[in-house]
Amino acid sequence: MPNSNLPAEFDDIFAANQAFANSFEHSHLTGTATRGLAIVTCMDSRISPLAVVGMQAGDAKILRNAGARVTDDVLRTLVLAIYLLGVKRVLVMPHTDCRMANNNEAEIHAMIDKQHGVDTRSIEFRTVDDQRSALISDVTRIRTFPLLPKGLVVVGAIYDVATGLLNTVDCDA
Repeated sequence: MPNSNLPAEFDDIFAANQAFANSFEHSHLTGTATRGLAIVTCMDSRISPLAVVGMQAGDAKILRNAGARVTDDVLRTLVLAIYLLGVKRVLVMPHTDCRMANNNEAEIHAMIDKQHGVDTRSIEFRTVDDQRSALISDVTRIRTFPLLPKGLVVVGAIYDVATGLLNTVDCDA
């Protein structure tokens, strides 16, 4: 049922939510990651992280941001997920054809300024020149973060948006 206080642009969202709620079957789930996995991935809407790894709601924790970068907030969230929510392993999963890997920092800022008249230079988007090197660095950042358990199993893989395959990257070098 549409809420008259909401903008009409959200009518489809809340109608779809009502249909979802009518057949909702996940009320038994807790906040624990039942399969012990956390996935750090991109916000790209072509990625369905649970489907990519053959899991379902409740199986894993999903941490998303532009470029699938391991930021301070990702580390904060992993600390909580590991110590309070059953996470025992982490998959860092950027993807092919990512805007954060296809343009550099200056280009992104210039595009936003030119197209929308907004100067975004006060924030860092964390673009990457070499996706594999950035992934290795991000995996290493998790593995060496002092508040996470030593020996935490962390792997990196690049999701191919054209094939659906995960391509592992050796992050031990």
